[in-house]
Amino acid sequence: MFQNLVAVITGGAQGIGRGIALAYAKSGASVVVAEINYELGHEFEKGLHALGYPALFVQTDITKEQDIVALMQKTVERFGTVHILINNAAKFQHISPYDVTMEVWNQVIQTNLTSVFFCWKEAAKIMRYNEKGGSIVSIASTRAEMSEPHTEAYAATKGRIVALTHAMARSFGSDQITVNCISPRWIETGDYEQLRAIDHSQHLSGRVGTPEDIAFACLYLTNPTNNYVTAMNLTVDGGMTKKMIYED
Repeated sequence: MFQNLVAVITGGAQGIGRGIALAYAKSGASVVVAEINYELGHEFEKGLHALGYPALFVQTDITKEQDIVALMQKTVERFGTVHILINNAAKFQHISPYDVTMEVWNQVIQTNLTSVFFCWKEAAKIMRYNEKGGSIVSIASTRAEMSEPHTEAYAATKGRIVALTHAMARSFGSDQITVNCISPRWIETGDYEQLRAIDHSQHLSGRVGTPEDIAFACLYLTNPTNNYVTAMNLTVDGGMTKKMIYED
């Protein structure tokens, strides 16, 4: 289904991004892994090549506009165009609002929100010339709708991604570019076997999520035959945010 398509994934060498990149590679797409960590990105690229998948690692600091421009240029140089963009890279801060400095606040905003807009912009400048446009998905969060203490900057960026998604879908629609976002809840990127029964029981699905669950949602939203779904925030949380939990 994704043969001859080119997918760019930011933060693509670790955690959820790694799972997404691998899913696209397995589905036939050429994968571009944008990652700030050189060692992780280089090793992941080698691993994808060893499996026979076309892949390119581009070391990218998404807080720098010139890096984003270079990422898209290198993608075009290697694979000819961009069909799919997954904005996954993000920075999480757990700091009391009494202690948040302007520097810390701006770091989170720059990484989680400003970079998303400029990745959208640079990818869409290429996608608009594709015969069938393209697809953009950004990873938001259920924290756009619910919170725990001391996560204000992170929550603010994820809420703004949801709002910007429908705004950009409106702007890019005439160029056949769909723009959606996904709001995960608990996605375990560490040792899944260490999770407890009480962790799984908090979900209507009966289990904590995995990066593959988010990857499946990305594949659905960017399927080349699925150009009707746009401006959407898809919650992928195993029903966790709908389950009422009472504490004794």
